[in-house]
Amino acid sequence: MTAGIACGIGAGALWGLVFLAPQLVREFSPLQLTVGRYLAYGLIALLLIAPRWRSLVAHIERRQWWSLIWLALAGNTLYYVLLCSAVQTGGIAMTSLIIGFLPVAVTIIGSRDHGAVPLRKLLPSLLLCALGAVCIGWQAMAHSGGVSAARPLFGLVCAIGALASWTAYAIGNARCLARLPQLSAQDWNLLMGLVTGAQSLLLLPVALALGSASHSVEAWARFGTVSGGVAIVASIAGNALWNRMSRLLPLTLVGQMILFETLFALLYGWLWERRWPAPVELMALCLVVLSVLSCLGAHRVRDIPVVCADP
Repeated sequence: MTAGIACGIGAGALWGLVFLAPQLVREFSPLQLTVGRYLAYGLIALLLIAPRWRSLVAHIERRQWWSLIWLALAGNTLYYVLLCSAVQTGGIAMTSLIIGFLPVAVTIIGSRDHGAVPLRKLLPSLLLCALGAVCIGWQAMAHSGGVSAARPLFGLVCAIGALASWTAYAIGNARCLARLPQLSAQDWNLLMGLVTGAQSLLLLPVALALGSASHSVEAWARFGTVSGGVAIVASIAGNALWNRMSRLLPLTLVGQMILFETLFALLYGWLWERRWPAPVELMALCLVVLSVLSCLGAHRVRDIPVVCADP
């Protein structure tokens, strides 16, 4: 459990950086950001997996390839388009609020798994999580007075779509990993990268056609740097830590680990805006931490065994 929690914190710290990427290259569209990031992810995955391709593919059946396709779409391609749109139109704080409800959705669904902690024992943790998210949202909405109402509303819709997309990914990915003990977490991550890169390659003509604005050489260089950096830090390293964690922790606790992405996204947002957190935001942080501690307590009482060891 300790190793799984450490992996969850590490994944959250790396994934929180993706909330900054749309702000660093605002002149590019969400679709262009997505294609750039995942083309880089696919290329890196191809280079890393090429020496072991034949032996690795021997363990993958047709249904696993279909699982990789829909998981790559839900957790990578579609999710990041929606996330970038939400950040650029609604801001980092509002987007973090909506994504902060991921633990609630994943934990509720995970509580139906065999041997999971009963939902009634997780209610204190879920309540604290929801209160923390409400505090973050209260602060975000209070500072959006000077912005046109249409943009935050569109950002809110995109953030809710990202929430639904990534909830489906988190649950499906954890269950696929549990059914594939013969594959390491990193190999599954690299296969996911290949499939996501292929999806981005198909979207490349669309991204170029819709991106009518002309950009300077400096802007393209910054775009390439951000895309490659996010691919390495978040998609390669972050996903590897998350997959490792998904095999070490039960699904109800996996849901709570998503909170660390929200925490780090807020921290990076405050640093980007060069300000101290407001009192209500500090209260949200405390509630989120208490939520995770409460969930840990519920699982320690039951002494949940490891789901599957990584070979």
